[in-house]
Amino acid sequence: MHIAIAGNIGSGKTTLTKMLAKRYNWMPHFEPVDNNPYLDDFYGDMSRWSFNLQIYFLNKRFKDVVEISKSNDVIIQDRTIFEDARIFAPNLHEMGMMSNRDFQNYTDLFDLMMSLVKLPDLMIYIRSTVPNLVSQIAKRGREYEKSIRIDYLEGLNKLYEDWIKTYNHHLIIVDGDTTKFESNPEDFEKITDMIDSKLYGLFPM
Repeated sequence: MHIAIAGNIGSGKTTLTKMLAKRYNWMPHFEPVDNNPYLDDFYGDMSRWSFNLQIYFLNKRFKDVVEISKSNDVIIQDRTIFEDARIFAPNLHEMGMMSNRDFQNYTDLFDLMMSLVKLPDLMIYIRSTVPNLVSQIAKRGREYEKSIRIDYLEGLNKLYEDWIKTYNHHLIIVDGDTTKFESNPEDFEKITDMIDSKLYGLFPM
């Protein structure tokens, strides 16, 4: 089974992935961040490195999806291939930081990949406002994230909302502003109750 967690930068995906993996004894699959060879360059010059970064993520994420599809474990994944293609790449394109030619090439490659894989069994989307994202990003203190622009986060949030409106598979939405699952056990239990209902309820998926 494939459980996926989606959400903007700083929304709490990795934290929730760790907590749910521990709670259900699921196998966590984390987003590759620390060893990404493009992130520092990208945040320093988005226009120059946007295509390189997105192709790197697309390649990694597709490999992840293929590996997950072959596994007999329940895998919970921190960020999905859909976010790269439906949110991050379009946002860079709309901001003028990825050319029409590169964006079309990227989109064609993603469409080909998606013809070969299936959707996650359950998608968990953490919805968060930009002020909350900024607070969370500042709290974790990653050096390469200090130059992230507010308009970049705003563009991503809009595209997340546009995408989630059209996502018609099994979905749970968590309010990241009001649901403090990391520090409040009751809030975390609300999320696990929703998951239990989806996966193991009277009318499971």
